[in-house]
Amino acid sequence: MTAERRGRTVQPKQQANPQGEEPEAKAKPYAISKWLVWEAYKRVKANRGAAGVDGESLAAFEEDLKGNLYKIWNRMSSGSYFPPPVRLVEIEKEGGGKRPLGIPTVADRVAQTVVKMVLEPVVEPVFHPDSYGYRPGKSALDAVGTARKRCWETDWVIDLDIKAFFDSLDWELVEKALAHHTDIPWVHLYIGRWLRAPIQKPDGTLEPRTRGTPQGGVVSPLLANLFLHYAFDVWLQRHYPQVRFERYADDAVVHCGSEAEAREVLEAIRRRLAECRLELHPTKTRIVYCKDDDRPGKYEHTKFDFLGYTFQPRRAKNRWGKFFVSFLPAISNKSAKRIRWKIRGWGMASKRNNQRLEDLARLVNPSARGWMNYYGRFYRSKCVQVLRHLNDALVRWVCRKFRRFRRRERAAAHWLGRVAQRQPGLFAHWQLGIRPAAGR
Repeated sequence: MTAERRGRTVQPKQQANPQGEEPEAKAKPYAISKWLVWEAYKRVKANRGAAGVDGESLAAFEEDLKGNLYKIWNRMSSGSYFPPPVRLVEIEKEGGGKRPLGIPTVADRVAQTVVKMVLEPVVEPVFHPDSYGYRPGKSALDAVGTARKRCWETDWVIDLDIKAFFDSLDWELVEKALAHHTDIPWVHLYIGRWLRAPIQKPDGTLEPRTRGTPQGGVVSPLLANLFLHYAFDVWLQRHYPQVRFERYADDAVVHCGSEAEAREVLEAIRRRLAECRLELHPTKTRIVYCKDDDRPGKYEHTKFDFLGYTFQPRRAKNRWGKFFVSFLPAISNKSAKRIRWKIRGWGMASKRNNQRLEDLARLVNPSARGWMNYYGRFYRSKCVQVLRHLNDALVRWVCRKFRRFRRRERAAAHWLGRVAQRQPGLFAHWQLGIRPAAGR
């Protein structure tokens, strides 16, 4: 355990372990317990993840688990642990383009988790309550729900987009923020090494870095939150205490009472981020009017995207059955498109003719549950419309699977509907009432 002194963590005094042995750290420069490494491994195992530059999977790492964990502990305790390069993987972004991810090795994920387990309990209580990203007990849905409520209470929103945030973090400022909370030497040592670890491209070449922290690293989200706590959260609270916000990592919305206030706050944020060597995206950052029946003004921007949801004027029904227009979140077009791509990528109509419905259910259900749990929380009917594409894909599978349904999609839909009536729990979306027409 670490002790706190004036808001900083300090190394504890060494004590003999329960077996009466001398403390492990006596002969080591840094006091890192083997128990901490073991607990870090269990967290990495639970999160799984892809192999890093060494190509070693979690299963391969576990073939010599005791030896590999001892090696991590021994090197970290002696100060001789140097992280390998992170493997560059590019994934498609919702808005087009590619997002670079840096995938650490399994061993490096364990080492990063060791540091995270020591640092997180120290900084977590300090973070602002409206910071939601990668924090225990908080979620993206919490941020969306709070944003929905505040959009009803205030008329204007600043939709912020920080350009290449993770790739632009200034190391000096990160380490300065870190120094406010801990003076444990090995925490500073290894975070510094992780920040400076090169990236290995798909062709094997190494790319040195001068700033940023790789997305995909275990400790990167915590460092990002720590950086923005001082660069944004605390600064905004100090200079504009009347203004509320929700921030999920580098994705944030700010609520203002008037257009004039929104313009003033936006320019102040732009200057503040420039001081912290960050830049707002010139085309993705905008001021949005929260239009509804009570706010009928005409302005250029009346919708924005936040965490996979689009906030905009939508038809709603009150408790007395009367329809009205409110400013509400629902699954965004980008998120809906991504879901349709995922369904299409399963290739039900062309690749899985040899499978049974039960096999398809095992393939589909984890994703379907996740989609409904997340995108079905607000304005559920919009999410239901998207998930009906699952039934369309299943109908096409039936047409290819059974010769009697070739070119007879309507008959296939009715057959599938009867299956849904007999087995409503087979598919996760069927359980929620999203069934083929004949099965309703």
